Order: sequence, then structure tokens, then C-alpha cells
Amino acid sequence: MKIVVFGLSISSSWGNGHATLWRGLCRALAARGHRVVFFERDVPYYAAHRDRTEVPGCALCLYSEWAEVETRARAELADAEVGMVTSYCPDGVAAAEAVLASPAWRRTFYDLDTPVTLDRLRAGEPVPYLGPRGLRDFDLVLSYTGGRALAELQTRLGARRVAPLYGSVDPEVHGPVPKVEHYRADLSYLGTYAEDRQAMLDRLFVQAARLAPGRRFLIGGAQYPACFPWAENIYFVRHLPPAEHPAFYSSSRLTLNVTRRAMAEMGYCPSGRLFEAAACGAPILSDDWEGLSGFFRPGEEILIARDTSDALAAVGLSDAALAGIAARARARALEEHTAGRRAAELEAALSAAPAREPHRAVPAEA
Repeated sequence: MKIVVFGLSISSSWGNGHATLWRGLCRALAARGHRVVFFERDVPYYAAHRDRTEVPGCALCLYSEWAEVETRARAELADAEVGMVTSYCPDGVAAAEAVLASPAWRRTFYDLDTPVTLDRLRAGEPVPYLGPRGLRDFDLVLSYTGGRALAELQTRLGARRVAPLYGSVDPEVHGPVPKVEHYRADLSYLGTYAEDRQAMLDRLFVQAARLAPGRRFLIGGAQYPACFPWAENIYFVRHLPPAEHPAFYSSSRLTLNVTRRAMAEMGYCPSGRLFEAAACGAPILSDDWEGLSGFFRPGEEILIARDTSDALAAVGLSDAALAGIAARARARALEEHTAGRRAAELEAALSAAPAREPHRAVPAEA
């Protein structure tokens, strides 16, 4: 298949989780014989932190304004099997019009931010990447979030057919590497600063650090404010490109996952960082949310913390206990949560959608 995608970013992972997911998915799709053309608006904040200009399996088209690229976009769609618009695409409405007007066999929308989308709708706020008809004109709507979110996409936005397409990890990029002293930590946390994560991060990380002054705590990420409640044993490294993630995780005795409020409340929305950390062999401590046990078994493949005492108990586990949890999580991630597995799931979802017209068969084998 030729798949034409209009998305947020694949060239820069700064402050967003879309890029890493798409890089792995494009590589996996290419390995299965498909090709992706990815349209990305060249905005200053991503251009200043661009960490990839070429993506295996993907032809990247950077553009400044929709008007300058519309003709090419429609030309690429003219012989594409799949046209796809994603959440937070800066030109989502215009791109959707082009996709829906195209002869593509499957006209799709992929919401990588479903809890945010639904949160805005409930609050009566506009969703800038959706047009006035919502999702009702797409043949297939994919969601990074499963569970009840799928039904809500149908009832609130008119989606006719929905399917989950969760985050994933590319094992060619994320795996165990030698430890790096600079990233050594008893408990690490990798993530962009978000106000709606701060209360949980304070409970599971900052307060734990203050109560364990002999331990080393490490945060990696972008956009942390000067008023962040640092402690003497909390260290910081600024935004890390994906190439550094394996060293970060592999140097962590234990790493923390904290889910954004809307995603935790909706459930069934695993961060791609969960799968990356597991693939790198890092034991994971996570906040709890509905559906988590469907991705990793609590107590066996992942540790759960609801308060500071839970976090301190996890940090205090023996190296052997943590190593066993990490090994089981890595095996689960490599079996069920790779980009290759998601590429196969994407093929299956595309094939299962009702046909509008005669089309070429799409292989759906695992």
C-alpha cells in the first residue's frame, strides 16, 4: 500500500509523542512492503529541535503553508490506497477535505490524543483539527486509546467504524545498552512537563526523593518551569532525543511512568514510554489506570504506585526482584507491543473496514 499521512511531526520528537511512534511504524510498514508519505508543517519550534530529517520507510514532505503544498498533497493521494489525517495536524481540516475528496481506498483518521479530543468536546471547546462534520465521513477511525473511548468517538463525533491502534516500540531503536554514569538513577522519570501530571509526579517522585536523601533521582524532559520543586538529590537533563532514550532507561535502577490526567481518567491509553522502557530492560513503576493490566501484569511485569509510600517501597526492592520484573516486561513488550505488531494490526483494521468500492486485498497476517 501507499499510505499518505497528514500529521503533527515525524521530524522532531521535542515536546510530543507522535514522532517516535511514527518512526517505528513507518519502518515496520516498509518491512511489510508498504510506503508512507508524511506531510508535516515546518513550524519553528520543531525546526529548532529537529532530530531526524530522513525516516526509513517514509518520504517526508515539510511545508510552510497548506496553500503551497495542496497540489502535491492531492497528487500523492490520487494513487494512494490509504489517506490519513491525525490529531493535532496543524492543517487537519484542510487535509481532511483533501483525503475525503480523494479516490483512496481507505480514508482514515488516527486520533493519537483521544482523551484530549473528548475532554475538549465535553467542555464545549473547539477541536482545531476536526471539521464541522466530526469523524462521520471517514471509512475508519483509529484511536491511540481503547476501552469506552471507542464508543464515545462514535456517539460524539459520528465515527462509523473505530479500532484501537496503541503505542508501540521499535526494537531496532530501543533495547538494553551499557549504563551511562550521567544517567544513573535509583528512580528516573522521562517526560515533557505537563501541569496535569504535576500532582502525581510530586507524590511519586519529588516527595519520594525528599524522604530518601541517600538515593539519586533523575528527570529528563523539556519545558520544566523554574518553579519546579527541585530537591538536592533530584538531577535534571534537558530534552533527550530518542537516540538517548536507551541509555537513559538502561542506566535506571527503576523508572517512573506518570499518565496525563485525561488519559488516566479515560483508561486504556498506554504511553509509548512504557513500551520503550520495557524494551530497554528498565523496571517500571507506574501510576494506576483502567486497562493497564491488559498491557503489563501488575506485580509481575510492572509495579504500581498510588502514593509516596508505594514509590519508596518500589525503590527499596532488591536488585534481583527488579531485574525479574524488568525481564518479564521486556519479553511481553517484544511479543505484543512492537511497531511490527502494530503495523499488522493496522493492516487488519484497514481490511476489516467495509469496502466502498472494489479494492486490492491487504494482507492481515501477524
